[in-house]
Amino acid sequence: MTAVTTSSPSNPSFDPSFDRDDRKRALAGLRFGDQVFAFFCRAAAIAVLVILSGVFVSLIGGAWPAFHKFGLAFFVTEAWNPVTDNFGAIAPIFGTLVTSAIAMLIAVPIGLGIAIFLTELCPPALRRPLGIAIELLAGIPSIIYGIWGLFFFAPFLQQYVQPALIKTFANVPVLSTLFAGPPYGIGILTSALVLAIMVLPFVTAVSRDVFDSVPAVLKEAAYGLGCTRWEVVRNIVIPFTRVGVIGGCMLGLGRALGETMAVTFVIGNAHRISGSILAPGTTISATIANEFTEAVGDMHTSSLLAIGLILFIISFIVLALARLMLMRLDVKAGK
Repeated sequence: MTAVTTSSPSNPSFDPSFDRDDRKRALAGLRFGDQVFAFFCRAAAIAVLVILSGVFVSLIGGAWPAFHKFGLAFFVTEAWNPVTDNFGAIAPIFGTLVTSAIAMLIAVPIGLGIAIFLTELCPPALRRPLGIAIELLAGIPSIIYGIWGLFFFAPFLQQYVQPALIKTFANVPVLSTLFAGPPYGIGILTSALVLAIMVLPFVTAVSRDVFDSVPAVLKEAAYGLGCTRWEVVRNIVIPFTRVGVIGGCMLGLGRALGETMAVTFVIGNAHRISGSILAPGTTISATIANEFTEAVGDMHTSSLLAIGLILFIISFIVLALARLMLMRLDVKAGK
């Protein structure tokens, strides 16, 4: 009886009927495919660096006239007068940092609370509808948030919330200045609250996904030892997922720092620094959006590019600090 030899057409390099040259050609073809794949991956990574460097160099070139004329005073001057070509960046820098900080202080605890509720406490029948409702907030255009904030949210704050804050903290040191009137409706606090609503779905969605990735055996073991639900969340879920949670928070912070249209509608666009968060202000993105198309002088355009460069650097510093914090957490965890 003659033995029948079967071949594997999908992998001819291991077919005994192939001679050595055929196997070499097959392996060379596989190796060529790997080399092409590696080349395109490397080219994509280099392209990102080239584009990033090109943006940075372009911003430096456009901002140089403003830096050359104003020097370090550009970073500490509050004046912004296109008529006299006198510009300073401290007011939009202050507004950007303050609104983003307030937004994150509000959005992060609420977002983490919602994520914990959806993964640990929510009934299964409500988990999916609530999760979809939260994620839908991320799909709403920013200009819709701005219109809603200007015509509905700001009047509500002006009529009910801001007068109550002014009255409540009128005799409290520090807070009396922080919540000083009059109640404009629009201002730093209003824009920060709108930003918090916009940032919330990013923090919630990422946190929920990483909380779902915690192995069930770890939580079951903790419950078996007698831990309460809060102890499981605090000692098991959050430590296991801290890298993902911080990543979600940084994603939300990046959205808050660069948000333009929604903030432009409700912040008041006033180039001044006030001790009250109820007062109007401005941010870097809002200033550029309001004035770039109307900038007629070279110095005005250069100043706008200069604050754009500052926003670029602020975002880079924030991401670098976040990465450094994650590296320190990994070192502390022994990785």
